[in-house]
Amino acid sequence: MNILELRSITKSYGDFYASKDVSFSVKKGEFVTLLGPSGCGKTTLLKMIGGFQIPTEGDILINDRVATKIPPEKRETAMCFQSYALFPHLSVSHNICFGMEQQKIDKREQHRRLAEILEQVGLIEHKDKLPGQLSGGQQQRVALARAMVTRPDIILFDEPLSNLDAKMREGVRFEIKELQRQHNLTSIYVTHDQAEALAMSDRIVVLNRGQIEQIGTPEEIYYQPNSRFVADFIGAANIHSAFVESTDDNSRYNVSCNLGDLSVESDTQPRGQHVYICWRPEDAELCEAGTANSFEVTVDSTAFQGNNLDVFGWIGNLQDQKIRLQLSGRVSAHRGDVINVRIPAHAIRFLEEVEA
Repeated sequence: MNILELRSITKSYGDFYASKDVSFSVKKGEFVTLLGPSGCGKTTLLKMIGGFQIPTEGDILINDRVATKIPPEKRETAMCFQSYALFPHLSVSHNICFGMEQQKIDKREQHRRLAEILEQVGLIEHKDKLPGQLSGGQQQRVALARAMVTRPDIILFDEPLSNLDAKMREGVRFEIKELQRQHNLTSIYVTHDQAEALAMSDRIVVLNRGQIEQIGTPEEIYYQPNSRFVADFIGAANIHSAFVESTDDNSRYNVSCNLGDLSVESDTQPRGQHVYICWRPEDAELCEAGTANSFEVTVDSTAFQGNNLDVFGWIGNLQDQKIRLQLSGRVSAHRGDVINVRIPAHAIRFLEEVEA
C-alpha cells in the first residue's frame, strides 16, 4: 500500500524550477532518501510533502487523500529539523510531549509514550535537563523522539545529522534506522551525504536540478547507474566515452575507448553505438601485461586507506587522462610506477548515449 504519492509535482519561482514534474510513491514502513547536491530541490520537495510549501502544479496524496493544500498541523506528518528546533526553556520531557499536547492526547497515554521513547533513545537520565545541557547527538535524539511519539504516518528528516561530527553521525544514523525498523515508520530523509543514503535507505531518489535522475535501491543506484551524473555523484567512478564495435551474444559486447579494446558483460543494452561506460575504482585488479581487459596505469599519487590503497594515475603515460583505482590487500605503489590492471567485463556498465 502506498502511504505517499507525488504526482507531477512542480515548484517554480518565475523561470526557475526548484522541482519539475516529480513523481514517485512510498510504501508504508519504507525508508526513502532524497539525495542530491545543494540546490537540487530535495528540501523543497520535503517542505511540500510536509505542507510548508504548496506546489505550483501537481498533487500530493497521503493515505490516498489529496493533501496538497492541507496545512502542516493537519497532516499526518512530523518534521525532524536540521537545527533540531527544540524549545530552549523546556526540559527534554516537555519538548518530547509538546506535539502530543497539541494533539490533546490523554495524559496517561502521554506518560506511557514518553517513558517508552526515553528508554528507546537512551535519554531517561537526561529527561529533566534543558536542551542547552545536552550534546548535539542527544539533542538530535530529543528531536527524533518528539517526532515519533505523535505516531505520524510519515516522518520527514531534513538533513538531521549535518551538525554532528563524523563519529557521532554514524552512531545516531544507526539509532534512527533501528527505531524506524522497530516502529515500521515511513520515513522521507533528505541528505547530500552519499554514505548516509546508501547505509540507511530502502530506496533512493537521486535529484539533479529539480528533476529525478534515478530511483532505486542503494545497490541499484550504486551498481547500475543510468547516467554520468548518478555514476559520478554516488561514490567514485571512472567514466569513458566508448564505441560499441560488436556483440558476441545478447549480453556480451566489444567496445573501444581510451583504455583500449574491452569486453563488456551487461544485461542492459547500450543506448546506441557511441555511449559512455563506467566502472568503480574498487573493480580494478592487478594483473600481468597482456591480460584481457587490461591496460597500463602510470601512478601519480597514492593514499593509504587501511585495507585499501587509493591510486591516482594516468592511462598509460597520457597525463590528460587521469583515473582512480582502489586496490585491496597489502599492495604498494609509488609515483612513477607503471602497473597493469584489469577491469572484469561484468564490472563495466553502459550509461547514456554520447550526444552528437
